[in-house]
Amino acid sequence: MPTDKPERIAKIIAAAGLCSRRDAERWIEQGRVRLNGNTLDSPAVTVLPKDVIEVDGKNIKRQAQPVRVWLYHKPNGLVTTHRDEQGRPTVFDHLPAGLPRVVSVGRLDLTSEGLLLLTTSGELARALELPKHGLERRYRVRINGTPSDKHLHLMSRGVTIDDVTYQPFHIVDEGGKAGRNQWLVVTLKEGKNREIRRVFEYYKYPVSRLIRIAYGPFELGDLAPGAVREIAPGEVEKLLQTLQSATRSAPREPRSGQGQRPKGVKGGRSPRQK
Repeated sequence: MPTDKPERIAKIIAAAGLCSRRDAERWIEQGRVRLNGNTLDSPAVTVLPKDVIEVDGKNIKRQAQPVRVWLYHKPNGLVTTHRDEQGRPTVFDHLPAGLPRVVSVGRLDLTSEGLLLLTTSGELARALELPKHGLERRYRVRINGTPSDKHLHLMSRGVTIDDVTYQPFHIVDEGGKAGRNQWLVVTLKEGKNREIRRVFEYYKYPVSRLIRIAYGPFELGDLAPGAVREIAPGEVEKLLQTLQSATRSAPREPRSGQGQRPKGVKGGRSPRQK
C-alpha cells in the first residue's frame, strides 16, 4: 500500500512486482535504477510518493494493486529467471499470455519440475521464502540406490557439506521402486540452491528426477505441466494474514555483539550459518 512515510527504494520496486527486494538491490548496484533522473549506485536510499523511480528507463507504477498469486507447473528444461545470460529458455518466456508481470517465489533449477508460485508482489515472494515463516516445501524425489538407515538418520538431523549447513529433511519412502531407482517424498523448510540434490549426492544417491508437489498450503495437484491456476483472493488474504501474524509473533534477533556467543556443533560440524 502507498504511504506518505519514507520507504526503502528496493521495497518500493519489489512491491511493484518487478522483482524481489534482494534483486532490486542488485539492480541498483548495477546502475539500472534512477531516482528523480539520477542513477543510483547504492540501495541505501529512502523515497517519498512524490519521487520518480525508473527501472531500465521506465517509470514504475506505485499505485495500490491487489496482491495476486498463481500456481504454475514448471516443466523440465526452463530456468527460473527473467533473463538468462546463456540464452536458455526461461519460465517467464513460456507463461500463458495475459498474465501481468510476476515474480517467482524461490526457484526451481533447470531440470527440476513441479510447483512454482508466482505473484505480483515482490514483498510477498520474499516473505514466503524466509525460513522463519516455516513454510514446508514438499518434493517427490527419484534417486539411484537405497539409502541406509544411518544416512536417513543423518539427513533427518541436518548436515553440513562444504561449510554449508542444511536443515533436517523429513523423508518418506513412497514405495515405488524400479531396479535401483527409488521414489521418496522429501519435506523441508528452507530452499538453499540445489539443496536436495547436494545432500543426496553427498551420500552417493544421485537424484535423477525432482518434482515439487507442495509449497506451504498450496499443492500441485493435477495441474498440467506449463499450466497456471490463480489462487482465489480470499485464500491470498488468508495467507497475508498468516504471514503478518507470524512476523508479529517472531522473536527479534539479537543485535550484533549482544546475547550469547554461538557455540560450535559437536562431531566436527561447523556452526550453523544464517
